[in-house]
Amino acid sequence: MVTPSPTRSITEVTLTRPAVEALAAEGRALVVGCDIEGVDLAGLSLTGWAFERCLLRRTSFKGARLEGSRWSGCRGAFADFSGSTLTEAVFQAGDFNNASFRHSLLASAAFRSCKLTGADLSEAKTLGASFEETLLVAAKLPGFSFRKMQLQRLDLGQADLRKADFRDAVLEDCSLRDANLTGARFEGADLRGADLGGLRLGDAALFRGATISRQQAGQMLAELGLKVS
Repeated sequence: MVTPSPTRSITEVTLTRPAVEALAAEGRALVVGCDIEGVDLAGLSLTGWAFERCLLRRTSFKGARLEGSRWSGCRGAFADFSGSTLTEAVFQAGDFNNASFRHSLLASAAFRSCKLTGADLSEAKTLGASFEETLLVAAKLPGFSFRKMQLQRLDLGQADLRKADFRDAVLEDCSLRDANLTGARFEGADLRGADLGGLRLGDAALFRGATISRQQAGQMLAELGLKVS
């Protein structure tokens, strides 16, 4: 899908729902440096919109149409994207800590250099999504599929990764330290570039079929309290 460029721009103002609705009626907008904190934009159609350096703390985009949208340098702690359509959206250098993406459609979406600490991506549809240089510390990702993904510089420390699918994924400079990996699958995964610290005894079997380095193997044995002579 190729999304046309925004048709007009608005800069450094405080926006309300009626103001956003009026802009939407005129077409796609480029919104720069605007304060939209706490505004309820649920259900709006904002396909192809671009947001740059906007304040979005606790803003609700619940159920909104946001296909092909662009989010650059925005601050959206606790923003609500649950149930929204974010197909081919791009998030760049933004802070969306504790935001909710529950049940959202993130097919072919991209997150680059973002902060998603504590974010909730439970039951999101993510076919073709990508993550690079992103903090997902303590994020909620149960059942999340990273299958066959090339993951670069992701911090998944302390994340909820129960039943996550890492089959055939390649992790480069990533962290799984102290993550909840109960029921996760790693067959065919290349974990040589991952921090696997904080393993519990029951976790070791999860990595059957994955590739790890000799150094990681030694560290895993040490984590499990085993000594090699």
